[in-house]
Amino acid sequence: MPTPVVISLGSINMDVQVRTDRWPESGETMLADEFLMTGGGKAANVAVLARRLGAEIMLIGHVGDDSLADDTLRGLNGADVDLQHVSHVENTPTAVSIIVVRPGGEKTIILAPNANLAWDEERDSDAVAGAIEAAPDGSVLVVDLEIPLPVVRRAMGAARNRSFQVVLDPSPADRVSDDLYEFVDVLTPNTAEAGQLTGIDVDSDDAAERAGRALVNRGVAAVCQKLDGGGCVVAAPDATHRIHPVPVDVVDQTGAGDAFAGGMGVALAEGLPIAEAARFAVACSHLAVTVYGSQQSYPSRDALNEMIERLAKHNSD
Repeated sequence: MPTPVVISLGSINMDVQVRTDRWPESGETMLADEFLMTGGGKAANVAVLARRLGAEIMLIGHVGDDSLADDTLRGLNGADVDLQHVSHVENTPTAVSIIVVRPGGEKTIILAPNANLAWDEERDSDAVAGAIEAAPDGSVLVVDLEIPLPVVRRAMGAARNRSFQVVLDPSPADRVSDDLYEFVDVLTPNTAEAGQLTGIDVDSDDAAERAGRALVNRGVAAVCQKLDGGGCVVAAPDATHRIHPVPVDVVDQTGAGDAFAGGMGVALAEGLPIAEAARFAVACSHLAVTVYGSQQSYPSRDALNEMIERLAKHNSD
């Protein structure tokens, strides 16, 4: 089988992360534990996860012209990610995420987008479309919404022209417009995003199915909705599937959604049908929450295969 190819388009950040017992009160200074400064961003995380699982990667995004860009790209280069389509933006800082992780792995993130939003919409859109159109047959595009929407639209159109499958992480959900849906093969919202997109209060698996079907009715080929407990509800025109989670030791939820999106991209590029691809993606996110940090938490293929087997057995019992 040819090596799967994943095109990852979107944000590239430097993550500055700490752990605290609680969120500080207004005006309060408190001490934190486990300081971590490491590369992050949705597209960068997808690229690292997919490369670790054996896919060829085309990462497309922007960094600034500062030392944070050098540090971020050094980490990506160490992960063997192809950086030829990552551009430096002059006189602009690299994007930074401030991440606070609390007990149980719950996270709060403040993002300064900086270079992620510094695109020349015509020139850069042309370059992105050209890169996608030159990609190998059978590539899969994974894209997020932390970059300008005209670039996203052009990229999705180029992917459609090549008959590439498109995975869209609809975050931030308030940037999703109805004209995007027809280009999406797999939409990967969490429950809050699904609720925001549909107006449905997603407070149960049944409600998640209703929200998924509502999004399919808008033109999305399939919806793989990430549930709060780590499971997934898949809605497609002809069927729905539920993937129930297995217990894991949750340390840090940072980057778990990106692991899901990256896993979905790899699975589709390997030719898996949607239900199996969703289980593959759930396994990636399960393992991602067991280690502090994002990119360093992404699993090897052997660990992933073991988790896929656990999920398959759990969901067949």
